[in-house]
Amino acid sequence: MTEIAFYHLTVSPLERALPRLLEKTLEARKRAVILCASAERLDFLNGILWTTGKASFIPHGTAKEGFPEDQPIWLTLKDENPNGAHFLFLTDGSKSPSLSSFERCLDLFDGNDEEAVLKARERWKFYKEQGHTVTYWKQNESGGWEKG
Repeated sequence: MTEIAFYHLTVSPLERALPRLLEKTLEARKRAVILCASAERLDFLNGILWTTGKASFIPHGTAKEGFPEDQPIWLTLKDENPNGAHFLFLTDGSKSPSLSSFERCLDLFDGNDEEAVLKARERWKFYKEQGHTVTYWKQNESGGWEKG
């Protein structure tokens, strides 16, 4: 079963927390798919990843650029894994029926939005019932992660 890690964003917004997690993914020599809930969010994150990171950008691609097999990180609106990713990042409450095809899933949710928190709890319960290993991570005051 896939390990599903819930990342409770309380200090940094998604656009600041996601690049740090993606850098760790790349350092571990893993590939990732980021499933976005809207085209606006995909375009926003695409722009952020071009200007963020240790090397001033994080290598990634979308359907607009093409060549998914060459991209270590793939942003999409579809339930797909065209770059052979190990990790799946779910944003804004997005869901994937293909969780089992990934080694690890990171479900990032806004802890300052009560509705997002309630929906994350529902997803947690569902994943546990499906037999997935579920973990919880909360941001500390400096924006780092602590396992809860």
